[in-house]
This record gives sequence, structure tokens and C-alpha cells, in this order.
Amino acid sequence: MSLVLDSSITLARVFPDEWTPAILQVFDEQVVYGAWVPSLWKIELANVLLLGVKNGRMTKVRRDQVLSELQILPISIDTETGNKAWKETLTVAERHQLTIYDATYLELAMRLSLPLATLDRDLRKAAQAENIPLLGF
Repeated sequence: MSLVLDSSITLARVFPDEWTPAILQVFDEQVVYGAWVPSLWKIELANVLLLGVKNGRMTKVRRDQVLSELQILPISIDTETGNKAWKETLTVAERHQLTIYDATYLELAMRLSLPLATLDRDLRKAAQAENIPLLGF
């Protein structure tokens, strides 16, 4: 089963101090079947990894290793994210009082009829209101 994977889950998998059995399960049992992400996912990850190096949370070598590992996973980048931003995503963001960034993940899950994997409390609440299945955390 495929899913929409948000950056909070991805980053929780990157940093060992944030691992939980549920997060490991998403990657070990779910992402291997494929995941979808909005096009901003790479930008969000790059920013947090840049800060991780800057703040001493990881080395540049570890950052580059993480990026290489993520590159080989069956993660599809949605090419419609930008096209949806000014209408569908904006509508979703307003309806659920989300940031546009968070709403991109929900809009994608809604459009593809896929479950959403996120740790973000507001995004989880909005997904529930839209009857989007959530992976348990």
C-alpha cells in the first residue's frame, strides 16, 4: 500500500533520538511499497538537515549519507504541487487553519486517495476531518 509521507515522519526516521516503533514500521513496512510527497518535501528536508549540521546534531558525512539513502527509496515526487497551491491547497489550508506547507501533504493525500503519515497534530486533525486514513502513532 502506498502512502503520503510528510517531512515530520521522514525527519523522525533520520534522527535516532526520535525513533519510535511506529516510525520504524512506516519505513520498514510501508515506504518500501512506495510513497508520495509534494515537491516541497526535498526543500523541507534539505533545510532541516542543513540546520542539523549547523547545530551539531549531525555531521556533513551523515547528512550526505541520509540523502543518499532517501534517494534510493521508492518515493515519488508530485509534480502538481505548485499547480494546486493557489486554489486547492489554499482552500484546504483555510478550511483547516493549516500552513500552506502542511496543507500540501493533505491536499496530496486527498487527491491520490492515500493514507497520510505525519506526526503533526494539526495536520492529523485535519486529515481526520477529511476522512483521510492516518498511520497510527
